[in-house]
Amino acid sequence: MNEINDVKAIKDPKDIKGDKEDYDPRKKREIIKTVLIIFLAALLVLTFFSNTIMNKSLAEITTERTTSGKLTERIRGSGLVESNQSYGVTVDGNKVIDTIMVKTGKEVEKGDVLFTVGTGESEELTAAEDALAALELEYNKALLTPPADYTAENQAIKNARDDLSAAIAKRDSVAANQGNVDAAKENNKYNKSQLNYYTKLQTKLTAVIAAVDTDEYISAPAEYTGHLLELKNTLTTAEEEYNTAKQIYTALLTGSDPSLDEPAAGIPAPAAAVSPEELDAAKADMESKEAAYDAAKASYDETKYALRADWASQLSDAEANVDYYTSLIEEYESGSGSGEMTVDDLNEDVRAKQRALEDLIAQLTKTQKENGTQDKINDLDIAAKKKEIEKAKKKVKELKKENETTEIKSKYSGIVSSVNAKAGDETVPDMEIITIDIADEGYTVQITVEAEKTKKIKKGVAAEIVNNWSGNVEAVLTDIKNDTTPNSKNRILVFSVTGDVESGSYLDLSIPCGSGNYDAIVPKSAVYSDSEGSFVLTVTSKSSPLGNRYFATRVPVEVTVSDELSSAVSGDIRNGDYVIIAASKPVSPGDQVRMKDE
Repeated sequence: MNEINDVKAIKDPKDIKGDKEDYDPRKKREIIKTVLIIFLAALLVLTFFSNTIMNKSLAEITTERTTSGKLTERIRGSGLVESNQSYGVTVDGNKVIDTIMVKTGKEVEKGDVLFTVGTGESEELTAAEDALAALELEYNKALLTPPADYTAENQAIKNARDDLSAAIAKRDSVAANQGNVDAAKENNKYNKSQLNYYTKLQTKLTAVIAAVDTDEYISAPAEYTGHLLELKNTLTTAEEEYNTAKQIYTALLTGSDPSLDEPAAGIPAPAAAVSPEELDAAKADMESKEAAYDAAKASYDETKYALRADWASQLSDAEANVDYYTSLIEEYESGSGSGEMTVDDLNEDVRAKQRALEDLIAQLTKTQKENGTQDKINDLDIAAKKKEIEKAKKKVKELKKENETTEIKSKYSGIVSSVNAKAGDETVPDMEIITIDIADEGYTVQITVEAEKTKKIKKGVAAEIVNNWSGNVEAVLTDIKNDTTPNSKNRILVFSVTGDVESGSYLDLSIPCGSGNYDAIVPKSAVYSDSEGSFVLTVTSKSSPLGNRYFATRVPVEVTVSDELSSAVSGDIRNGDYVIIAASKPVSPGDQVRMKDE
């Protein structure tokens, strides 16, 4: 106990007071012991998991056992379905096909309409239809002739009556108010001054509006366009500043400005590199000036269009006043107020206006009578055109009846195997328009196979139809004949086909070649081939301290027979051997592998 207290006293920094710490050998032994324990633990873990780690790097395989038993060899092939007998539908002479009622694959009965034909385009019928169309066009144009319009004549008569009434009133006024002539003269003087004022105003406003429409204010009066010109100058300046800022930003962004022969004033020459801060500043400056330009343009356009509308209104008022004072002056100068016309002169003026009114009325009456006569003539022409149209329609109908279509019907029951024309085609003699397979005569399929394989099959064998989706198609071998292709060593199998098939379709056939019992049957996927021949990869195992290890072993084999899924093989292979049928990665003979269920 005292020894422990002494050690603690030595380790207390407050009691060291600069003396050197004593060496403790027990501390070194503790460190060595700890390191040794960690090393042994790590070695134990690696030893325990070494098999698992190694297995993760190996190819994972799927295997099946070799079996023995019965296997039926088959020959696979594909052939085109052909009808044993068919007939082609033709048309005598040259006709034009109007409508085709059937399509490929349709079943038809004897007497069914296959298509219709006509004589084609008739020049006489075409001419008659063109003539009918021309008559109908003329008839419709005649119906669209507008009625006579007397608006202008009636307005002229109204104006003449107004002028006559004004002349009578002026004459009566002059006769009754001769003493008011001086006052009329003064009033006329005032009217002239007003006319002068509004005429000048009209000229100025016309010039101002023209300047606004063209944006050219040089010749416009300054008292109207001063503020607008200031806004336009502001807009021009803002646009120039925006274009300059945009060119600067484009130059900084692209590193060059191909649109400029040389940098404009204020635009920096392209630099080798531009910092993001400079590019952002240039972009912000461009966007700011673009906003200033948009605001200046909006202010200028808004002010311009508002002022133009106001000036247009003032111009309309000025023009109305010019017309008004002009008429007053003309009225004064042409009437008794001028001091130049007497009552007798005014009476003559009344008589002249009376005659003018009567002439206008007489002319309108004459025109109305002439137009009435012309309307009757037009009605007669329209009635005549209508009769001509009825006559032309009758002729077209008769010609169409002469060109009626003919129905072409099927002579036999069967299935349409091909349609060799379309509506609008012109037929020629012996042209086969539709081909019909006579279903009662059956169908044939031929496939080519190696001559050696045909030794195992006989006529009369039924083939399995792989793509028999409907389930009611049968194929029976009826003949085995030689392939006439030069240098061919194959033979041709001929099958009679019955059931729901169509000429021109393909059938995939599987022909059984006989069955037998075999000692070693493996999946077809387990058989491989290379330059040395066929082989399978079997799995062999070896014991180790850490468990069984599995290896792929090449076993040469010879394939005796095969069906769709399996192959019977001979060689150094026994019933119950495991063969590899799939692997997670390529496997070579001698490779260590990992079983899928391990």
